[in-house]
Amino acid sequence: MLLGYSTNAFVKFPLVSSFEKIAGLGFSGVEIMCDRPHLYPPDYLPQKKLASVKESLEQNNLTVTNLNSFTLFAVGDTYLPSWIEPDQERRNVRIQHTLDCLEIAVELGCRSISIPPGGPLGPVSRKAAFKLFYAGLEKVIPRAERLNVRLLVEPEPGLLIERSTEFRDFMKEIRSPAVGINFDIGHFFCAGENPARSLEELFPWVGHVHIEDIGRSRTHHHLIAGDGAIDFSEVFAAMRRLGYGGHITLELYPYENMPEEAGRKSLAHLRPLFEKAGLPIG
Repeated sequence: MLLGYSTNAFVKFPLVSSFEKIAGLGFSGVEIMCDRPHLYPPDYLPQKKLASVKESLEQNNLTVTNLNSFTLFAVGDTYLPSWIEPDQERRNVRIQHTLDCLEIAVELGCRSISIPPGGPLGPVSRKAAFKLFYAGLEKVIPRAERLNVRLLVEPEPGLLIERSTEFRDFMKEIRSPAVGINFDIGHFFCAGENPARSLEELFPWVGHVHIEDIGRSRTHHHLIAGDGAIDFSEVFAAMRRLGYGGHITLELYPYENMPEEAGRKSLAHLRPLFEKAGLPIG
């Protein structure tokens, strides 16, 4: 198990510089933002352009914990183009982005990519949205299976899938072990759930974990660990009891003006809690 830090907190720095800063803070892992200004696939494929990325990861002794294929600022925004937009061309952009991220994951030795849970509902009904989402996934699942890289759906407030029950219902139509969940602790707290209980409920599908703190209001705003209301000790105890052995990534994108300070404070708060729970984080 490794604790990483997502490069999406370092959007004011080049990708390689973010590796140096993350390693300097004491993290052993890094989650890479697959979007501009970092590793947007069209800027790096064919694979030979990834050589400098791999070299920097090795120099900084960093393991890629996950590829974040969520945002698409290069051609859209945080959520769009999505899996469930009415326009087929827009959906195809999301599908192709996911396929490209799978290829990059293999090149970087990463076993998972996180993907949005559909997207904002927009003008389509929930039933129609799920139909579009499943149809899109059918176009990427075969490649994920062939490459042995997992597609981890990340429930998020305000999107098609937010809660544990919704994710369970979604998985009833999925027949592939290549699809799982990127379990974001803060997102389930925002949805009004107890993250430790949600983790236990969804554990068979958990392939990676995002961590951040959230305020008592449960508003979806990522905070430095320790500055919010989440009971991390309870969540870590559940991880230990369930035998979670995957990676964990700190995600603090709101702190682009102070990513190192945010990472340092979060690590100082979390490390003793991991140790107390008996979770080795590398």
